[in-house]
Amino acid sequence: MPAVDLKPLQIGPYTLSSPFVLAPMAGVTDAPFRRLCRQFGAGMTTTEMTTADTSLWQTPKSRHRLDLDLDAEPVTVQIAGSDPQQLALAAQACVDRGAQIIDINMGCPAKKVCRKLAGSALLRDEKLVASILGAVVRAVSVPVTLKCRTGWNTEHRNAIDIARLAEDAGIQALAIHGRTRACRYSGEAEYETIAAVKRAVKIPVIANGDITTLEKSLEVLRVTNADGLMIGRGAQGRPWIFRELGRLLNSTEENTQLEKTELRDIMLGHLNDLHRFYGDPTGVRVARKHLTWYCNSLDDADAFRHQVVRVERASEQISLTKEFFRI
Repeated sequence: MPAVDLKPLQIGPYTLSSPFVLAPMAGVTDAPFRRLCRQFGAGMTTTEMTTADTSLWQTPKSRHRLDLDLDAEPVTVQIAGSDPQQLALAAQACVDRGAQIIDINMGCPAKKVCRKLAGSALLRDEKLVASILGAVVRAVSVPVTLKCRTGWNTEHRNAIDIARLAEDAGIQALAIHGRTRACRYSGEAEYETIAAVKRAVKIPVIANGDITTLEKSLEVLRVTNADGLMIGRGAQGRPWIFRELGRLLNSTEENTQLEKTELRDIMLGHLNDLHRFYGDPTGVRVARKHLTWYCNSLDDADAFRHQVVRVERASEQISLTKEFFRI
């Protein structure tokens, strides 16, 4: 496969080690998973979406989401809300905790988020979008980025207008998911709007949506001319996708089949990290979805999957995983 010629991705003062970055995903991209993706070469990882209502930051869920990767530069935190001043204060609080980049979520299509006029629901109110972006940019001295969708629905794709508002407000990079809010995750992502945004603004544009294979990555880069790719569901159960993508930049490296022993070590290391991070029993519950995703890369794993997602103790998840890989 031919090497890809991409310039280094620059966000404010930070030059990312790779233009392939991990998408923030609520309930997925916790600290253990972010660590794992960085080990495989993700150029940037971002916290799970965190509410801008700082009065809720003392809940166990928020405390875990605000466990920042202070050993990984740039430290990037994503916040969500609809009140400009509340978002500005939350951004300041995140910077005080060590955040080096603040990302604003205007892409989440979840009903519980959109009901509060946050996430992708904001795309319906461009005046409010401008107010939010300006307030957050003025509130902090670190770069502010934006993640959004192509519009509210297929009849109202306004990502170009949003991108121009963002650039005017001082936003330093855009990540765009190739679907509208109404599309949620159904159908196929479209990239023509992302390409149009890339032509319309000078700040870096990162393409997102349905990027699950090397072939699709090359197609998206060709169609959009994006400065980088953001990988979400394609990394679930396959954190090594960042290593595979990184090899696209180096024509001397070949993509080789993942050895079974390496996959075993990845899974066991991830399980141990989840169990340490959350404790028992939460770590066991969180690990179940990751185990299910890993099983998609395993042959003859149906019986293993059926059993390993039903046990109640961390030690059982570990022993069953070791047993499956025993030769």
